[in-house]
Amino acid sequence: MKMNGAQAVLESLRKEGVRVVFGYPGGAVLDLYDAIYTEKFPHILVRHEQGAAHAADGYARATGEVGVCLATSGPGGTNLVTGIATAYMDSVPLVCITGQVGNPYIGKDSFQEADICGITTPITKHNYLVKAAKDLPQVLKEAFFIARTGRPGPVTVDIAKDVFTQELDYVYPEKVHLKGYTADFTGEAAEVEAAAAAIAEAKRPLLILGGGVTLSDTAKTVREILDLTGIPSVTTLMGIGCVPAARENFLGMAGMHGTYAANMAIQECDLLIAVGMRFDDRVTSKIQGFAPRAKIVHFEVDPVEVNKNVVADCRVLGDLRWSLPLLKEKLAALGDLRARFSGWSRYTVEMNNEQPLSYKKKEGCVMPQQLIETVSELAADDAIIVTDVGQHQMWAAQYYDAKEPRRFLTSGGLGTMGYGLPAAIGAKVARPGQQVILFTGDGSIMMNCQEMATAAANGVAVKIIVVHNRVLGMVTQWQRMFYDKHYSQTLLPGSTDFVKLAEAMGVGACRLQDPASLKADLAAALTSEEPMLIDVIVPGNVDVLPMVPGGKSLDEMVLESE
Repeated sequence: MKMNGAQAVLESLRKEGVRVVFGYPGGAVLDLYDAIYTEKFPHILVRHEQGAAHAADGYARATGEVGVCLATSGPGGTNLVTGIATAYMDSVPLVCITGQVGNPYIGKDSFQEADICGITTPITKHNYLVKAAKDLPQVLKEAFFIARTGRPGPVTVDIAKDVFTQELDYVYPEKVHLKGYTADFTGEAAEVEAAAAAIAEAKRPLLILGGGVTLSDTAKTVREILDLTGIPSVTTLMGIGCVPAARENFLGMAGMHGTYAANMAIQECDLLIAVGMRFDDRVTSKIQGFAPRAKIVHFEVDPVEVNKNVVADCRVLGDLRWSLPLLKEKLAALGDLRARFSGWSRYTVEMNNEQPLSYKKKEGCVMPQQLIETVSELAADDAIIVTDVGQHQMWAAQYYDAKEPRRFLTSGGLGTMGYGLPAAIGAKVARPGQQVILFTGDGSIMMNCQEMATAAANGVAVKIIVVHNRVLGMVTQWQRMFYDKHYSQTLLPGSTDFVKLAEAMGVGACRLQDPASLKADLAAALTSEEPMLIDVIVPGNVDVLPMVPGGKSLDEMVLESE
């Protein structure tokens, strides 16, 4: 079938099941955008290329599909970089298509030329520079294959401008054959048997569940293992939703702002079964003091992560879709494990009951934790929660009850302020029938506030809750606790009116600050069928607690403010 390069790109996206792309046009991709116009290919025009990458990311996290974003050459491509790095750190499948200057101009410092392949090499699974239209079908087939298989991640496809107008005989490959990469992530059964044997020998086992459980869609199998064994469980930030907060023996999130019971269970267990997580420093804190009594079993698809931060006594290398069902089978043959671990399980639950998450209220003030709790009560069971980065992110992780995977979207590894609004738009485009609620701060929202115009123009009914405390909350907390209250460049006393800002971009808005009417006011705002910003005024000197200070072990938590 004869077509030009631009048409070949769109046809390849269709064959990969892509339902929509997020992008921003420019000179190097004008021919591609002309094809988008002619063929009426579904496209969301963002207001900044960073917004395109984050929106594609939110789309991918909410669905498990590959998110796609488009940008032009030079600054168009470089504006994607933060979004690509965010996706890379959290293992999110993206295909990022950028224009490049024409073949005769590559390498000559031409207008709007940037080596996007070189720039993104450290933050992508792979990338391509396409100089001939005949290569497009194979490259795009490989790009999607690499992005979605194994440990997912972003792939960049940089296409020279003249490639879009070159003609080719279009044939889309049925299969991919890559040297050294088969996407067969079946491991060794003996490793699963060793893990089951370690569980059989343990007296105080604990499961810690990470983002890999969500990415592999294996939360159902994990819950079946928990039912079978009665082993207590905790999650990382990226694992939130794999186990509902109300579920038996679930102790909450672990790490720097984890619950008392979750962190103490890690410190007191004799076997830590890590599933789809990478022992990030925000989870482990001081490595030398992490899980000092425990043998470590590590279920992981990426061999690079095994023994990188924490040395495993037993590794199970392979896709969780292969290893976890086999583990369940092995454990079922071991007899009544629930009875064996019942005493330990009761002990951890008692710790949770004795030292639950709590906060002090201030007269006449809406407390940020109260805000999160109230939204958790009001939100639909299948609501998708998105957060930006800062104190509100941790309060959401602590106080919002995410009942299922892919319902709590946040930038974990990179900690990207400005992620939330475009990611929420992407999630709502992906799941239009579900409620999408963003928790952001008055610092984070300004990073990509222009995307409110995108939501308004496309009727994307996200609910934007600004936790408005007039400070860069997490940084001021550190300055308060460790820098003698030197609030250097972290106070936001300015006159930015977020209600007016939202309304100026076509988004409905309201301001809430009365705790007595908070629930009723939120209920009214959250039921709006249009995009809505809810500016909630909260105190500026509230700490996220518990907190493990830097350089301390998980059992050295700060539980109360001074």
